[in-house]
Amino acid sequence: MATSIASGSAHLQFRETRCWRQTSFSPLVSQRCSNKFPWSDGLSNNLKIKKSHHHHQIPETQRLFQTVVTSCMKNESTKYFDFAVIGSGVAGLRYALEVAKHGSVAVITKAEPHESNTNYAQGGVSAVLCPSDSVESHMQDTIVAGAYLCDEETVRVVCTEGPERIRELIAMGASFDHGEDGNLHLAREGGHSHHRIVHAADMTGREIERALLKAIENDPNISVFKHHFAIDLLTSQDGLDMICHGVDTINTETQKVVRFISKVTLLASGGAGHIYPSTTNPPVATGDGIAMAHRAQAVISNMEFVQFHPTALADEGLPIPPTKSRDNSFLITEAVRGDGGILYNLDMERFMPMYDERAELAPRDVVARSIDDQLKKRNDKYVLLDISHRSRDQILSHFPNIAAECLKYGLDITRHPIPVVPAAHYMCGGVKAGLQGETNVLGLYVAGEVACTGLHGANRLASNSLLEALVFAQRAVNPSIQHMKESYTDHQTVSQWWDPPVVPMQLGSTILTKILKRTKQVRNELQSIMWAYVGIVRSTTWLKTAERRIGELELEWEAYLFQQGWEPTMVGLEACEMRNLFCCAKLVVSSALTRHESRGLHYTIDFPHVDEESRLPTIIFPCSMNTTWSSRQLHKQQIC
Repeated sequence: MATSIASGSAHLQFRETRCWRQTSFSPLVSQRCSNKFPWSDGLSNNLKIKKSHHHHQIPETQRLFQTVVTSCMKNESTKYFDFAVIGSGVAGLRYALEVAKHGSVAVITKAEPHESNTNYAQGGVSAVLCPSDSVESHMQDTIVAGAYLCDEETVRVVCTEGPERIRELIAMGASFDHGEDGNLHLAREGGHSHHRIVHAADMTGREIERALLKAIENDPNISVFKHHFAIDLLTSQDGLDMICHGVDTINTETQKVVRFISKVTLLASGGAGHIYPSTTNPPVATGDGIAMAHRAQAVISNMEFVQFHPTALADEGLPIPPTKSRDNSFLITEAVRGDGGILYNLDMERFMPMYDERAELAPRDVVARSIDDQLKKRNDKYVLLDISHRSRDQILSHFPNIAAECLKYGLDITRHPIPVVPAAHYMCGGVKAGLQGETNVLGLYVAGEVACTGLHGANRLASNSLLEALVFAQRAVNPSIQHMKESYTDHQTVSQWWDPPVVPMQLGSTILTKILKRTKQVRNELQSIMWAYVGIVRSTTWLKTAERRIGELELEWEAYLFQQGWEPTMVGLEACEMRNLFCCAKLVVSSALTRHESRGLHYTIDFPHVDEESRLPTIIFPCSMNTTWSSRQLHKQQIC
């Protein structure tokens, strides 16, 4: 099925990318669209909530009954809420706190509530809070960093509304650093022309998460379901409309399937950093939300733009290397370079001025490619980031977490440079969203890294991610409430539309152990393919090699599962993560193959220059030709 949806900015057309063919997932059919619509208007105007027999005005007495704040349960395996929020980062929690004023809310999180990309965000939140700064300047920095692929209307909305979102966090109890004058201390990072980064030392995300979780705990209308892994969205089709009714999950502690039926669902599940072997993302970032949305017929956009953070800690360069490998790379925040950090190769030669006049303050895509070039030319495994020329007190006050982590392995960053290497960090693409976080699936909203709002374009400006999450979480609130009030379904009937997934306990421990072992091997193989062929620098040959090898690997893995007695309706954490990783990896490769230019984070040696005719977002439309387990929903689609 192909869904018609306008995209692009007021100045841009868009490239349309349909699903992959049955025998492989690329090449894709691309075509131009002569209509020119703003990026967000294409969703906001064309995908407004439509009334059907699932969505109609109901009497006030019934509406009051719908918004009873306690969760009603048909049984232990099915739960009913007005709002289901998938993810417990800044976007999900901020949204939950607002919609909880109007109904019952389930916050569904894969691990512990604090385990999210938000919690690992070091640098801060960018916002115009200084008299010498301006919204126009922040917009310009964002658009330049995004290689002019950003949607201007989205950029203006985020930069304008950002300061108020910061003030709301402070009012909720978030504590940010202040200068000697008593005002907020505003840092500067690469790509920014002004000091505008609000931060809490080098643990900003952790402080925001703390404040939000405390507020969540005190809200009686919000129920948090930790260790619940989201498997698939529950959708039905009514004519041309796809409608979301909630999500199936598995409680990874009890191994029981739990179904959440909701009037509105917010996807705030983060990114997909673990399609690569080295990533700053926590282990939960396996692209679950993007993959679920794709399987549910949501439109996906700009997946070729994977941001590699230039400076993750290179463990092999530490005086005392860690005894075991990390689940995720330790991030050395952008703020270190913003505070005067200098990059050197292993011969202590400063190299950034050779690549860009902005040197260490160039945007992340430029710095990451420059480091990558140094490593390949010199056959080195890491470079050095030196901040030791700053005063000891300044370093320890600004970067206490980084200093403590390095000191555990014998490195005093106040005296010696830090070994760093690029690592996968952020997905600029994701589920295509309008200005209110709406998607083409009715009742499904998105916010945070899982979304593609048009803000980041081809490369995210430092510290714009938490800002975007805050702004779009708030913007999704009013339309969500309206949708909830106008939506009426018989919950008990709806919950029986789909057969529940099955936990494969009957296969026995021996077979399950074999499946788990093979799945882990396949995961490592997929990550190696992505790093080797779909990394910082790409080529058409490498991308086609990745396409072929990923397709073969996926088919081989699925065949192995089914040979062992696995069935398509069976679910387990590792297997479902693997299907999501395959899905997201294929989306990245497919999108990259359609972009015949180098722009922002997508750099290909076959098309090394920017092509203004290609200044178009990449759009992946839904498709009914889904032939692999990773690309299909577990349940049969309900047709109304």
